[in-house]
Formats: sequence, structure tokens, C-alpha cells
Amino acid sequence: MPQPPPREPNDDTRRRELPVDEYVTGVRGGDRAVLGRAITLIESRHEQHQDLAEQLLTRLMPDTGRAIRVGITGVPGVGKSTFIDALGTSLTAAGRRVAVLAVDPSSGVSGGSILGDKTRMPRLGVDDHAFIRPSPSAGTLGGVAAKTRETMLICEAAGFDVVLVETIGVGQSETVVSDMTDFFLALMLAGAGDELQGIKRGLLELVDMIVINKADGDNQVRAEQAAREYRNVMHYARPSDGDWTPPVLTCSALSGTGVDEVWQTITDRHDQMERAGQLIEKRRRQMLRWMRSMVDEQLGRLLAAHPAVGAIRGQVEAEVLAGRLPAGAGARKILDAFSGR
Repeated sequence: MPQPPPREPNDDTRRRELPVDEYVTGVRGGDRAVLGRAITLIESRHEQHQDLAEQLLTRLMPDTGRAIRVGITGVPGVGKSTFIDALGTSLTAAGRRVAVLAVDPSSGVSGGSILGDKTRMPRLGVDDHAFIRPSPSAGTLGGVAAKTRETMLICEAAGFDVVLVETIGVGQSETVVSDMTDFFLALMLAGAGDELQGIKRGLLELVDMIVINKADGDNQVRAEQAAREYRNVMHYARPSDGDWTPPVLTCSALSGTGVDEVWQTITDRHDQMERAGQLIEKRRRQMLRWMRSMVDEQLGRLLAAHPAVGAIRGQVEAEVLAGRLPAGAGARKILDAFSGR
């Protein structure tokens, strides 16, 4: 049964600071204003906000994990936003609640998003059962924002049962996207020269499905040919995964043709993994790797801010640049200063 649409923003919640209890109540109740503010809190780099965000996520963890998480990547111009607009509206029409975490390249001036994802998803952008959150990548590898994982959990706690993560798609480390979603989909184009030139072996080992978009009009035959070529590549380049061979489908996001088939494939795989106990195990491994990466990130910040490190870092780096000191020895000097040796 379709969930009621999130409540409209409340002016009172826009102006004043909220305690954790109000964030929790607002997110669970689907209040869009509180949801937006909770994500802004999560994305904040202020230490006070980070402490509050940690409390919020801890409180909301029991309400997470019930959504289908799908990562969508592809080169610029492949039609990711158009595809998500078509898929998302099809899902909301079927009673689903869809959150789209659309990651834009960051402005070098303001650090903010510069593409405007909502304008590129005109139908989903006005859908009461959808929520689009454009976030700047801020230089984060993998084409995802630094806090995409946390944002995904907040959206799940707000009752969204499908989370679509749209990446920048500029050839960065797709491992990051794959490692936070249940299903990783790569959109490809036909008729753009060598159909296989943009394929990297690393991507082939990560994707759960390849979809040739813009399979319409005069391009339909080329799309089918490209799909055959990709299937051959997947057969030889993709290691055997036992119970799943990534399919290669075609679709037209513009007309909607083939989009339902793409979603059916996603849900079939999701159900298969759930029945076999693979889904919960995959998510557990993802959470553990996420924790470890955050430890590494925090250690890097502590190292950079340490006064003893700051006192010698410039000299050590100059010696390494000049070739007078091996990189390993330089690293040891910095770590010794950090640990007080």
C-alpha cells in the first residue's frame, strides 16, 4: 500500500536549531523540512554538528535497511538523470517511495552543486512520493559525496523503500558506489565510436548489470549490436559469480521502453540474494569496510592537525622532493612525531 506523502515543510523547523529528538521524530514522520535539515547536519564538517549527527544516526539505525539500494553510473551524456526520472516515476506509480541521491561535480568557487539535478528530473522532482537530494562531490573519489552513505540511511529511516545513487560518472573509482549499494548498474551508449573503448576491467568486475540506453529510433539497431558486444566482453572479462551472470539489456529512458524490465532484473537479483542470506552478509561487510575507511579518514585529519607533525612536515617533504630522503623514511619520521617517539 502506498505510504502517505511526506509532510510539507514547516516554517518553525526551518528557523531554529533542532534537538536530536525532533530530528528523529521529523525524519521518522517524513517531514521534508526536517529530512533536508538532517542531511545538511550529516554533511556539515563542524565538530558540534558531527557529534549531533552521530547521535541522530545511532537513534535511527533500527529504522534503516529496508530499502533496495541501487547505484547507477555511466559516462556523461549517457542519460543517467533521464533514466532515473523514468525509473523513479514508474516506481512511485507502483506505490514505491523513491529517494534519489544525485551527486554533482562541485563548483570550484562555492563548493556547491553545479548541474541542478532536479531540473534534469522534471517529473520526479514534483512527485510527492519522491525525494531528490543533489549533493556536491567536493572532490570525493567514486563520484559520490562524502556523506552519501549516511544520507542513504537517513532516507531509509524516513520511509523511502528505494534509494537510487546517481554518480558523476567521470571514470573515478566505481568501487565506492558498488560498496554502498545492493545492485550496481552501468549505463552505456551505442553509436559513440568503439563500443568497448570506455570499458575498464575493474568496472566489469563490479557491475551487476549493463544497460544500453537510448535504444530508440535509428539508434535501436546499434544499441542491440552494442549489447551483443558487451555480452561477449562480460563472458570473457567477468569472473564467474556462481549464481549470477550480469545481464546486458537495452532501454530507452526517453520513451520508457525497457525500463520496467531493468527494474524487474534488479528486484529478481535482490530477492535472490535475500533468500540466500547474501544480502545481509553483503551489507555487513560494507558496513565494516565503511567503518575502517572512516577510521583511516579520521586518523589522517588527526595527523594533519598534530603540532609535532606540523613542525617537521615541511622539512621532511622538502627532503623527499629533493631526493635526499626515501619516501618510506619520510613517512616514518612523520609517524614517529605523531606517536611521540
